[in-house]
Amino acid sequence: MVAMAMVALQSSMTSLSLSSKSFFGQPITLPPLLPGKRTEKKCLTVMKYKRWERIECKPNSLPKLHKMHVKVGDTVKVISGRDKGQVGEITKIFKHNSTVVVQDINLKTKHAKSREEGELGQIMQIEAPIHSSNVMLYSKENNVESRVGHKVIENGKKVRYLLKTGEIIDSDENWKKLKEGSKTTEVAAA
Repeated sequence: MVAMAMVALQSSMTSLSLSSKSFFGQPITLPPLLPGKRTEKKCLTVMKYKRWERIECKPNSLPKLHKMHVKVGDTVKVISGRDKGQVGEITKIFKHNSTVVVQDINLKTKHAKSREEGELGQIMQIEAPIHSSNVMLYSKENNVESRVGHKVIENGKKVRYLLKTGEIIDSDENWKKLKEGSKTTEVAAA
């Protein structure tokens, strides 16, 4: 009984005559289910991407940028992972995958080969990105981490502040420090 079912299944599969092209978006026509009724159904099979190959895109094919609760120059505390409890300053932000690079945190070793004949290889320590959900804004004055809130101050500016302490993060002094720091790095690079 089982052998007859296997033979019937094999014969029906050979009648389908599936080729490798039929799996890449090409329509497949299925044979009629009942001999008396002629109903041809077309089904499209589309190639599926792996999880790491898929990138959410906007209609203009640019990647979607995520809103983040932190900015460059913020002092944050790591709240989960191997470096839990460490405090550092954000040096870089990647909005397409919502990750941040924190100074001297999440250090990874990288082995670099020599590029020229007389040069030696190196073992370097680099700062790897951390997901933004694993960091929380930190107040150095009160030694407490807090969520971020938004409010409009007297002069009409919208600023971020720490909910636990009420400390304003986006003050003019902080922006001046950031701008001076970026100018010094530009001068050093030149």
